[in-house]
Order: sequence, then structure tokens, then C-alpha cells
Amino acid sequence: MNFIFIGTMISLKILVFNPFQVNTYILYDDTGECIIIDPACYIQAEFDVLDSFLTANNLKPVAFYNTHCHIDHIIGNYFFYNKYKTPFGIHEAAMGFLNQAKTYGQIFGFHVEEVVQPSLFLNEGDEVKFGNSTLKVIYTPGHSDGSICFYSEKQKFVIVGDVLFHQGIGRTDFPTGNYDLLISSIEDKLLTLDDDVIVYPGHGEATSIGSEKMNNPYLK
Repeated sequence: MNFIFIGTMISLKILVFNPFQVNTYILYDDTGECIIIDPACYIQAEFDVLDSFLTANNLKPVAFYNTHCHIDHIIGNYFFYNKYKTPFGIHEAAMGFLNQAKTYGQIFGFHVEEVVQPSLFLNEGDEVKFGNSTLKVIYTPGHSDGSICFYSEKQKFVIVGDVLFHQGIGRTDFPTGNYDLLISSIEDKLLTLDDDVIVYPGHGEATSIGSEKMNNPYLK
């Protein structure tokens, strides 16, 4: 995919990895520091794409994070940590899925080399910082225990994992899924953001808060 420039500070690159077509997000600013959200590269060739982008743009990774710990979103954690040794953060409630990554990997056809353990836990209202940039953590369970979003109030975008999609919502038929809780998370935490906030999901195309208020059949 091509560059997506957000405002004048944070730049964002989307790379799509593994058979589940997970959106991996690289966020960086003019300092050259960057973070990665949901490193989902499964094979070496996919990791090389991620690594080459960082190298070509002289980016310095300072941390990586998972929006939630379903296997398709965490499958690249080992690749990334093994190369860059950066801090790694999740919500503590996601530990159940993380610790069972090898089992879920076998179920869905992924070989999990090693389960990287987090060095920090993120909670509602925490701030994630890199360079001169800051994102706010929003806790949004319902699709999965430990689901979090990353919100830039200044530049009006939010990275939501599998909580909200273009005219769709995350599945709730997996363990710890809860439809009523997911709808509550979306309505109370995301739809209260401004209509022009861009929504970057864990799979598929971007949308906006206003568009989902108007057109999402699950939110009528």
C-alpha cells in the first residue's frame, strides 16, 4: 500500500500480512522514532518487507503493541522482537490469549516459534509516546478480552484492531467474545469521538466515526 500521511506530525504506513490479511501499522514522525501496532508478519519474506521499510526510511523502532492477542495479530511478535528488542505492550486482560498462542497457532495453521512476553501493560487513559508524538489508549473489550485502541486526538485518527470495521464489527463467537459488551465499547468509547475521526481497523479499509454512525447496520 502507499503512504498515508496524517496531518503534519505522524505518518502512517499500512502493511498487510499473513493469510488473515491483518493490517500492520507503522507510525512515525520527523524524529525517525516509530512504533509498530500488530506486527502480523508470519513468514520471513513478510518480515523482510517490514524490516526493509524501516531501513529505507531510517526509522528507529522504540516499541511495539498488540490491539489484542488473537493469533493472527501477534504472529509477527517473535520476528520483530528478535530483531529489535524493543519494549512490548498489551492490556493485561489479553494475557490469556497470549499465553495460549501456540495452541491457537496449531488450531489456525500457524507455527509459533516463541511467545514473547510483554514488558508493560497498557490501561484505559495511558499514553503511548514516540518521538514528539502521543497516542491515547482506549480499552474496548467485547471482541476479545484485552482489546485496546490507539487514538490521536490531535490528528483525529484511531487504530481499533478488530473492534470496529467499515460497516461491520468484530466477531464475538470466539472465547471471551461478548456481543453486548462489544456494542457498549463501540458506542461509549468510539462513537463519542468526533465524526471526522478516521478509523483504521485490523482488517480491510479505513472508515470514519461519522460514516459508521450513519451506515453501520450493527449500530442502528
